[in-house]
Amino acid sequence: MSTAAHSLASAVRKQEQGLLNCVHCGFCLPACPTYRRLGDEADSPRGRLYLMQAVVEGRLDPGAEAFQTHIGRCLGCRACEPVCPSGVEYGHLLELARQVGGDARRPPVLARILLRVFGTAWLARPALFAGRLVRATGLPALLTRILAGRRPPKGARLAVAMLAASAPPPRLPGPAESRPATVPQRGDTGDKPTVGVLAGCVQAGLFGRVNQATVRVLQANGYRVVSVPNQGCCGALHAHGGDLETARSLARRNLKAFEAAGVDMVAMNASGCGAAMADYGSLLADDEEVGPRATALAGKVRDISQLLAERGPVPGGTVPLKVTYDAPCHLLHAQGVANPPARVLDSIPGLEVVPLPGTAECCGGAGIYGLTNPRLGGWIGSDKVQSVLGTGAAALVTGNPGCMMQIGAGLALTGAGIPVLHLVELLDESYRRGGLYGKVDR
Repeated sequence: MSTAAHSLASAVRKQEQGLLNCVHCGFCLPACPTYRRLGDEADSPRGRLYLMQAVVEGRLDPGAEAFQTHIGRCLGCRACEPVCPSGVEYGHLLELARQVGGDARRPPVLARILLRVFGTAWLARPALFAGRLVRATGLPALLTRILAGRRPPKGARLAVAMLAASAPPPRLPGPAESRPATVPQRGDTGDKPTVGVLAGCVQAGLFGRVNQATVRVLQANGYRVVSVPNQGCCGALHAHGGDLETARSLARRNLKAFEAAGVDMVAMNASGCGAAMADYGSLLADDEEVGPRATALAGKVRDISQLLAERGPVPGGTVPLKVTYDAPCHLLHAQGVANPPARVLDSIPGLEVVPLPGTAECCGGAGIYGLTNPRLGGWIGSDKVQSVLGTGAAALVTGNPGCMMQIGAGLALTGAGIPVLHLVELLDESYRRGGLYGKVDR
C-alpha cells in the first residue's frame, strides 16, 4: 500500500464510528449535484466512500478507471456533509482519495498546469497580470457576445468567457459619486478589532477591486485593518485536487504571515479560501511543531459577511436594485455560514432581494472543476443560470470569485445582461452613495 493509501486508511479509521453508523439512508443522494444528474450510485457520496474503502482494503487499485472516474467527477461542494446523520467528514476524505489517485495515475495536463501556476507566486502573478491586460482590451467580452446563444463552449472558449465575467460590473442605477482612494481611520483605533485580509491569488489577480472594497467596508464598520506581508495562495485548489503537500506548504507560509501580523481575526472574501484556512488545523494536524498554531489561526478565520453582520453593518445610501443571492458551497456547507449574508443585504436601503431556487446547490465552478470537467460542470452551471434568469433579478450577488466567473460566464453566454456582484461590492457602493467613507468613527 502506498504512503497516500496509508494516509487514506488512517483517515478512514478516524472516521470509523461515523462510517459504521452509516445505514445508507440516502440523505446524501438528493444533495449531490452529480448523482442528481447522472443517477449513478458511484457518483454519489456514499458510492465514492465505498470506492475509498475498497482501496483501503486492497480490493481496488487506485489507478483503476472506476476510482479515477468517480472520484474525479466529484465537485467537492460538501453539500453531503450537513445532511449526513453519521457526521462523516467527506471533504477531508475526498482530498486524501484524490492524493491516492494522483499517486497512482497522473492527473490531466490542464489540472497539473493550473495547480502548478497557482502554487508558485512567480508564475501566478504574471499569468494573472496577463489576464488583466487581455481583459482590458475588451476582446474577451466581445468574443463572449459572439459566442452567446451557441452550444456551451469548452477549453479556451470557456476560459475567455470566465475572464470576461471577472471584469468590473457596469455602473448600477442611482446617483453616482466619486469614490475615495482610501478610507481615513480617525480617532483612537486601539479598541478596534485588528483584522488581516487574505488577498488570495485569483482574488488579488482578477478581483482586486473586491479586496479594496473589503478594506473600506471593514474600516467603516469599526475594524482596524492591517497589512499582512508575505502571505500567498491559501492552498484550496491544491487540497481539492489532492496535492496536499503543496497545500500544506502554502498553509505554513500563511500561518507565519498572519502570526507575524498579530491579527485578532482573518477576514475572507472568497469562501473557498475561507473554508481552506478554517481547515488548516486538520491539514497540519500531523505537524507537531505548527499543528496547534494552525488550529489557533483557523479559529480566527471569519467570512467578511460574518464580520459585517457582527457589527451591524452600518447602513449606507440607497441602491435601487432587484437582486438574487447565490450561496457559495464552501460558505454554506463547509463553513455553515447561512444568515450573515442575508443580514448584510437587508442592511442596504432600496435593495430588493428575491430568493433563488436551488441556491444551496453548486454552480459547477468548484475551483478548477469548471475548466477540467466542462461538460458536467457546464450542465450544473446551466441549471444555476436558468434559476437566476427565472427570478427576474437585475443582478446576482455571491461571495466567491470562482462562482462569480462560472455563473457570470454562463449568464453572458445566454445573452442576458445580468452582472454578477460580490456582496462586498454592493455594500461598498451603498456606502459610497451614502457619503459614509471618512465620516464613520465607531
